[in-house]
Amino acid sequence: MEQPVVRLHSLRSVQLKVPDLAACTDFYSEVWGLSVVERDSDDTWLRGTGTNHHVLQLSRTERNALGSISFAVRTRAEVDEAGRRLVARGVPLLREPGPLDAVGGGYGLELVDPEGRRIELSCEVHAVTPQGHDGAVPTGVTHVVLNTVDIDAAVTFYTEVLGMRVSDWSEHQMAFLRCNTDHHSIAFNQAAWTSVNHVAYEMPSMDHFMRGIGSLKHHGITPLWGPGRHGPGNNTFSYFADPAGLVCEYTSDVAQIVEDQWLCRVWRRVPELSDLWGTAGPPSRQVRSHMAGVEDRGAFTGAEQSR
Repeated sequence: MEQPVVRLHSLRSVQLKVPDLAACTDFYSEVWGLSVVERDSDDTWLRGTGTNHHVLQLSRTERNALGSISFAVRTRAEVDEAGRRLVARGVPLLREPGPLDAVGGGYGLELVDPEGRRIELSCEVHAVTPQGHDGAVPTGVTHVVLNTVDIDAAVTFYTEVLGMRVSDWSEHQMAFLRCNTDHHSIAFNQAAWTSVNHVAYEMPSMDHFMRGIGSLKHHGITPLWGPGRHGPGNNTFSYFADPAGLVCEYTSDVAQIVEDQWLCRVWRRVPELSDLWGTAGPPSRQVRSHMAGVEDRGAFTGAEQSR
């Protein structure tokens, strides 16, 4: 088997495309707990309390879509080598290795996965001073769940090309993939079309997690599903809908992986394992509808989606 083209260090940020940029910016900055670092007429960049320059980019568009997912790698040499290996494998590059002109700067490349998702690999992106944990606000993005029409092909690409490892399966419906010690940074859900299922934001502790839910309640916003604790990943969860209808999650306490000791498990898809606490019950039709999203063919749909 060929070696992966790169070893990812961590999930850095996510770009989401939304029709109502102002409403989503207000939600994530005034309610969800992120802070605006930069903005213009068509984009807003928001940070958590961690060191990443931004963890969420919101971009104006006609319909909900995934803009891109950004992963950190350590050095320019890794980016350059990844570019050469991706080209050799016939993986489409939207941006060849080089300086990034986007907000936050850095050095990187952009590839397209088999379902049209734009994936950035970058290093030397501007860091920001970490903030304290006094408030019940996220440190950053901890994982993204993606709906896929072919879960086996998606897992094969992200493991064999991008070097991720499968931590667990939820029967043959979901696969949880890691790039560092966190149980998962990406998960795939078998679905009827390609779309964003949800984006999860890490809270520093369970206390911050619960206080974050309480803060949203004070804003008149209740969870679509949660609070509870998942079996796969052992993380706490509480899911909400943003003004665009996209699902965002508060989470904490994700399982940590010791590489030479972890055994991948296939979990049964039963209510008592989807929520170990039994507080949330099974996901409702409403939350499933939000998580299904709308079909998104990404970089393969022409000018509107390739922005």
